[in-house]
Amino acid sequence: MIRVLLAEDMHMVRGALVALLDLEPDLQVVAQAASGDEIVRLALEHAPDVAVIDVGLPGIDGLSAAAELRRRVPRCQVLILTSFGRPGSVRRAFAAKASGFVVKDAPPDQLADAIRRVAAGERVIDPKLAVAALEAVESPLRPRELEVLRRFAEGEDVEQIAEALFLSVGTVRNYLTGIVATLHARNRLHAVRIAQDAGWL
Repeated sequence: MIRVLLAEDMHMVRGALVALLDLEPDLQVVAQAASGDEIVRLALEHAPDVAVIDVGLPGIDGLSAAAELRRRVPRCQVLILTSFGRPGSVRRAFAAKASGFVVKDAPPDQLADAIRRVAAGERVIDPKLAVAALEAVESPLRPRELEVLRRFAEGEDVEQIAEALFLSVGTVRNYLTGIVATLHARNRLHAVRIAQDAGWL
């Protein structure tokens, strides 16, 4: 029996996935998480073989949670689940030591098969996503700029970002202005959209 932790913030989607996976005779959903913050605690408590993690979780995002899970519970394999196949997300997933990447609109039997394969130590990724990841453009932003933009995208204001990163408010504003210019964006929100679409955030 393969023990599965499922992390998905949309209640109806999570319920449907649990129902589908529970129909498989060799899969058992032993824990469910609605946010990235719950994943490591639940994994330590329930010892799953595979964690199926949605990219867009509230709290800690899915890819950051995946990286933390691989550090804290290395025997648990990670399968990233997403409603979009952004190339940057694929690269980040493998950088986080995820074993697979599956899109949500894949047939249910494909998800079940992917869980079995990563549990057996294989890597699973749609070939089209793999090609797109290889062809994707690297981010022109430096790590600190990406951190500032990520926090802005998550709703933090300039003062909150400055406090969290031990920077002055003026420095954060300068970072954001530079990011907008580098990405040839119309404004900060457009810069966020450009970075998200490219999978840099």
